[in-house]
Amino acid sequence: MAAIQLSGVTKRYGDVAALRGIDLTVERGEVFGFLGPNGAGKSTTIDILLRYTHPTDGRVEVLGHDVATDPVAVRRETGVLPEGFAPFETMTGRQHVEYAIEANAADDDPDELLERVDVAHAADRLATGYSKGMAQRLTLATALVGEPDLLILDEPSTGLDPHGVRTMREIVREECDRGATVFFSSHILEQVEAVADRVGILSDGQLLTVDTIDGLRDGVGATGELTVTLEPDAGSLAESTGSPGGTATAEATGSHSETAGSSTRGSGQRTPANPSQGSVADPVAVVESIDGVDAVSRRSDELVVTCRREAKLGVLDELRDAGLVIRDFTTEETSLEDLFVSYTEGDR
Repeated sequence: MAAIQLSGVTKRYGDVAALRGIDLTVERGEVFGFLGPNGAGKSTTIDILLRYTHPTDGRVEVLGHDVATDPVAVRRETGVLPEGFAPFETMTGRQHVEYAIEANAADDDPDELLERVDVAHAADRLATGYSKGMAQRLTLATALVGEPDLLILDEPSTGLDPHGVRTMREIVREECDRGATVFFSSHILEQVEAVADRVGILSDGQLLTVDTIDGLRDGVGATGELTVTLEPDAGSLAESTGSPGGTATAEATGSHSETAGSSTRGSGQRTPANPSQGSVADPVAVVESIDGVDAVSRRSDELVVTCRREAKLGVLDELRDAGLVIRDFTTEETSLEDLFVSYTEGDR
């Protein structure tokens, strides 16, 4: 059973279509990033999930409950961090969390929740005196009350400093590890890329695509960059693509890179089955004809290859088979920001 199921969901405000026939399935236990420009319909979708507004057409189920007929059950099993929440004027941070615990008939320890979101030091201060980031973390604490099966986070990183962003990311992963589903919208695409299992891109009320980050890259034919550092005197022994076993494959394809723009690196030597003899091959000539390679350039001992993700291992294999010695390599993938622009600006 899916955590979220939208079928043919349309929302109109007069002649304006905020959502147009949205079909979306979010599986239980996944972290789902919901992306789109301002005005795309993200907040409208979240409001429909929580029955703050109702769709003009279509069906919505959350955690197996029909939102139209059983909204109370949905809210009981869902923790929400809304965008722009303002603390109550007369309540401390601890009192906010205690109120949420009482309202949900939960037995959480308020101090543990405040500690978890790094607001324990200000627990007895009026929350109206909190910074924007502290207020955001406090609201996250109230969303975590009762260990909800679903967390809906609307722009969760708003107002957070780098430490707060890291804390938020860690909590999202911890919640996923305990079995919760996390559905969040964000304009900070680096954070989405760091935690999301899949993403959906919404534009002008239409869901353009739903896929993994790597799937989005493949969908637009995105290229990345592979930088290979060669030994200056390459020709006697060739080098493997990385460490033994399957690690080389994972590193070469960049599948372990945490964020776009970060480098995936590998090195290590072994004797190839058929080491080259005689003159050293031209690395540019070796690589440029490989399927999936768009461009090759050489800077001293560095070979810079622009290619599809799936071609990277082949580049390293061909260099090795040609008798060239690879001292090191790094990979860089197309960022989620670039992919987002490709989809929303119609570059597909």
